[in-house]
Amino acid sequence: MPQSHDHIRTSVETYLAHHPHERPQLDGFLEALDRPTDIGHVTCGAVVVDQLGRVLHRASGKVLEPEDGFLTAAALRELHKETGIPPEAVEPWPGYEAVPVDIDIDIDDIDAHPDKGEPGRQHLVVRFLFLFRLRSAKEMPLVLRQEEVGGVEWRPVDRVTSPSLREKLRTLTPAVEPEAANASALIHNDRGEYLLHLRDYFPGKIWEPGMWSLLGGGREPQDATLEHTVRRELAEEAGLRVPDLVPFGIEEATDDSGTTLPIAIYAGTWNGDPRELHLTEGVMVAWFAPDDLHRLRIVPSTRDLVRRHAASRTAGASAPAPQPGAGAPGEERQKASPSGTVPNVIGVHLYLERPDGTVLLGLRHPDSDFAPSTWHVLAGHCEQESAVTCLVREAREEAGLRIEPQDVELVHVVHHIDRTGDQPRMGLFFRARTWTGEPELREPDKCTQWTFWDPTALPELLVPYTRVVIDGIRAGRLYSETGWA
Repeated sequence: MPQSHDHIRTSVETYLAHHPHERPQLDGFLEALDRPTDIGHVTCGAVVVDQLGRVLHRASGKVLEPEDGFLTAAALRELHKETGIPPEAVEPWPGYEAVPVDIDIDIDDIDAHPDKGEPGRQHLVVRFLFLFRLRSAKEMPLVLRQEEVGGVEWRPVDRVTSPSLREKLRTLTPAVEPEAANASALIHNDRGEYLLHLRDYFPGKIWEPGMWSLLGGGREPQDATLEHTVRRELAEEAGLRVPDLVPFGIEEATDDSGTTLPIAIYAGTWNGDPRELHLTEGVMVAWFAPDDLHRLRIVPSTRDLVRRHAASRTAGASAPAPQPGAGAPGEERQKASPSGTVPNVIGVHLYLERPDGTVLLGLRHPDSDFAPSTWHVLAGHCEQESAVTCLVREAREEAGLRIEPQDVELVHVVHHIDRTGDQPRMGLFFRARTWTGEPELREPDKCTQWTFWDPTALPELLVPYTRVVIDGIRAGRLYSETGWA
């Protein structure tokens, strides 16, 4: 049977107990409930919020007049009818099980007869608040009935069309903690490259140690939302601000103990130079094209996430997502170190080429810890500093060369095992476009000679991967990565 006046009154009065300042707006409708005349339609809507704080927004469409049962049941029935989302996929927002989150009075001009002094028909628009129970909205695709609704999309709260609803959602204190307690930023530029962060190697202290990852971190008490979390992390880790961050989804990551952690992913565009960022955590940040990810030490879930986002940008959201663990055509799987761990020593290497094409090499001291009595490029180890800062420092301390951070670029990454056979290392090769000074022996206990060599006639006693890197750089193979040597 149709909704009774008593049930409608109870819902409205319960709502007004929370929003007493709106009573003047609704008093006329409440008075009409006491009369046996037609008071107009009561329409119901479901406001659905997912775990990222996005609101299911109806771009257009009509909410039908409620049928028998409670108003909340009518709202859920219309939600399923218009979007394909079944009632079991949502749950009432705690504290709003029977209380509308918003009520509007809508005047239908079609039924108005000004010549007879008859105003338009009143519609009471009652909205109920629900929480999307699935971890990600992509798990439940929207199936729209075009004859019922013109379009539906997930929107940030600030883009909700109804001013009254928008303000209520802005001030609403979450009654439940989101499933994700971590947030990361999927930052891309107009060239289609993605910003990746090389993490420090501190097992047990750093998530994904020694791996190329997304910038981000865990939620803290002062973070009102996960968007606040990711924005704070970007500012703290790299002094980075991305104005257009939007929710992309929730991904799952697994730590060393096998625990699965949901991570909220926010995507945004930034076209800056990562070398100009003030990095406070990790080794460095750099741009990488999706096709180059198989050359990096990167967890499969991060690699697949980047490729899925890239596919959605180029081919639309309907493009099939890469399957977990699947690589690009012809791609070789990453080789693991003998111990099965990721590199725990991260070094920087300087590729210095004069205008005549000759390359700077140093002869390592016979008693040096690394590559004794062999030729190698200028190199050093990161000491809780960014890779570029380390490179600039090592060039000055070891050879008296002055290099500005903005004049270097990452050109190669190499993984290798040291001469003991059990110490995995990661080497980052940077090219300096300009510098000042001539190489001089500043640390003779490490290097006994600096010489510029013709790259076509390199010394025989040359670190093997250094030869490979020099050949690769001169051939234009940037951002490539050798396996374990």
